[in-house]
Amino acid sequence: MSQENLAEQLEISRSKLVAHEMGQTKNPPLEDLIKFSAFFKISIDSLIKINISKLSELKLRELEAGNDVYMMGGNIRVVAITVNKENKENVEYVPVKAKAGYSAGYQDPEFIAALPKYSLPNLPKQGTFRIFPITGDSMLPIPDGSDILTKYVEDWKGLKKDTPCIVILKGNQDFVFKLVRIESNNDFLLSSLNTLYEPYVVNPADVLEVWKFYSFTSNQFPAPESDLKQLAKMTMELYQEVRQLKSTK
Repeated sequence: MSQENLAEQLEISRSKLVAHEMGQTKNPPLEDLIKFSAFFKISIDSLIKINISKLSELKLRELEAGNDVYMMGGNIRVVAITVNKENKENVEYVPVKAKAGYSAGYQDPEFIAALPKYSLPNLPKQGTFRIFPITGDSMLPIPDGSDILTKYVEDWKGLKKDTPCIVILKGNQDFVFKLVRIESNNDFLLSSLNTLYEPYVVNPADVLEVWKFYSFTSNQFPAPESDLKQLAKMTMELYQEVRQLKSTK
């Protein structure tokens, strides 16, 4: 993009843009910072506090994907929320009809404000919670149609291996409920509890948000254990008792 085109889109003069690019502006006006932040989709905090030229290629990709902001080596993201009259955070529910639009509206305060809101008892005071409905049988024994109560994850690197999470994917992809493992190259390995489904890898640049499993609700009554499961449990208990007897000899 030429300087003329960029200056026109930023609604500033080319000479001012050149001064910014050459580092000749000691204290850029706030209105210019707002214009740069909106155009490049990078927060003003990142523009001011972070030397973007020193970020790794991975962090640059995530920053370009809208995953902001980096502080103390962690990837800290800002989530849109709503509050009640007591200024306490609501628990928003993402209904099935809103699933397709969530990846586009997840940072839009108006979209989030339009979601159904609940106040749930006994939740931790710290953290942001949201409810997502799931479909399919990939996470059995959690049944199809369950509502997953989740807690927002700010720093993905803090996730333990195979943590169940709702993962919000970029573009037209639906959000998914999977076991999440962060690989050494920062890729996401997504696995299902149902072993009929193969694990697959997702690039971190395609991940918009991660919400860690907290609990779930379902209108399906749990099925009793089959005779085979009961036999397997009894066998395991017997095996453990034999091991304990051997260890005491």
